[in-house]
Amino acid sequence: MGSSVQNEQIGLGRRDLIKRSAALGVIAVPTMSFLSACASGDGGGGDSKVEKGEKTAENPLAVNETAQLEFVLFDGGFGKEYAEDANKLYEKKYPKAPKVKFLPTQKIQSTLQPRFNQGNPPDLIDNSGAEQMDMGVLAGKNQLLDLTPLLDAPSIDDPNKKVRDTLRPGIVEMGQFDGKEVWILYYTYTVYGVWYSQKALDSLEVEYPQTWDQMLEVCKKAKSKGIAPWTYAGKHPYYLPFSLYPMIGKRGGADVLDAIDNLEPNAWKHPAVKECFELYYELFRKGYILKGTPGMDHIQSQTAWTQGKALFIPNGSWVENEAAKTMPADFNLTVSAPTGIDSSDKLPFGTMWASGGEPFIVPKLAKNAEGGMELLRIMLSEESSRNFTSKVKSLSAFNGGTDGIDLSPGLKSGVAALELAGKNVLNPRLQDWYVQLQKEKIGGGGLGEMMAGRLTPTEAIKKIQGFADEAAKDDSIKHYKHQ
Repeated sequence: MGSSVQNEQIGLGRRDLIKRSAALGVIAVPTMSFLSACASGDGGGGDSKVEKGEKTAENPLAVNETAQLEFVLFDGGFGKEYAEDANKLYEKKYPKAPKVKFLPTQKIQSTLQPRFNQGNPPDLIDNSGAEQMDMGVLAGKNQLLDLTPLLDAPSIDDPNKKVRDTLRPGIVEMGQFDGKEVWILYYTYTVYGVWYSQKALDSLEVEYPQTWDQMLEVCKKAKSKGIAPWTYAGKHPYYLPFSLYPMIGKRGGADVLDAIDNLEPNAWKHPAVKECFELYYELFRKGYILKGTPGMDHIQSQTAWTQGKALFIPNGSWVENEAAKTMPADFNLTVSAPTGIDSSDKLPFGTMWASGGEPFIVPKLAKNAEGGMELLRIMLSEESSRNFTSKVKSLSAFNGGTDGIDLSPGLKSGVAALELAGKNVLNPRLQDWYVQLQKEKIGGGGLGEMMAGRLTPTEAIKKIQGFADEAAKDDSIKHYKHQ
């Protein structure tokens, strides 16, 4: 999830999930050395932790004011400037500490896997992108620090208000896998859906379709004008769920997605899944997918789309920042909830996926865990949030920070889409509970093959259900369920 994968990330997860995330590239499969090392849990590395500082009103997390802080950031759709700005605020607050050791990279797992193996991880990690480390594995093997102290600390802006009380709905819950511990702080709030140029729709003299019959009419008209109706990140087909999953939830109800998340037997064989798969496959059969899409990565498909070669693209709200270089000034970027089937859908039009994106974690064996949490506390201030939103055109987890900002077209559209959705905001959890299953198997092995015409919907469902069943039976995987 260009952050995105940012990711990216509403979408949210937000949300990509996925991102979640500003996703880039094809997921690297966690190696056995990584999984084995995770199994050690508390082993090694802990002796090198710095001593805590003095707990005061100004320093509620007892940060050691002279200790080095190390921060590794996924450098994806949101870039690195917002994090560099937060680093400066941290350095201003703790001038006796060395300058923050900061590494932006797209190679999260290959960079950090040896560090986790050695019990020497950094203090704060934005665990996102194609090489995202499997969060379910990290939490299940006791590799992460519980962030409850951060959430219960006073916020930067109002000492009478806890950090947890300043966050958008669902952010705290997303960071929980089992029980009360909060392992992850999702920093962005991602709106996932179908993105398009309002100017392009206006030129076709059509409105965004709310039913599938209307969608086919719009597709037919676009094709007649030489515009491909759809494209997507063919090399990273886990982008397809950003619109497909909420469409399934709209058709069959949120319980269908919960059953899929829970890895329940035959969850993928629900009629709503089959119907939605068949309709997406119809886009392929009717030639409504931009030629060459299966071989395109996210940047190539987004560029073709901003160039007007395709009308619709499933994506997350990080796309506005990630595709800014190729997006015409008058593009009028817009996002809508997925098109439904008809009036018999269980949930109304407007139902969409929005959730936290860009998952930040503090390793349990971090030398300066208090510093890692403090930097997050600074990032969750109104100043940092406003800076993030104004620079990268996306919402943060901080519930506010948009007043007085001239919202960009895509961001303004995302806010309007959330208002339309109201309580009908869905949050599938596969992309953060089972990263490898979602990205490599369901995305690459199932949906990608179907949309390229190499599997029928029935074959894709059978294959994906098999992947889910394998994951459910795999005792080496920590399993999670909706409470």
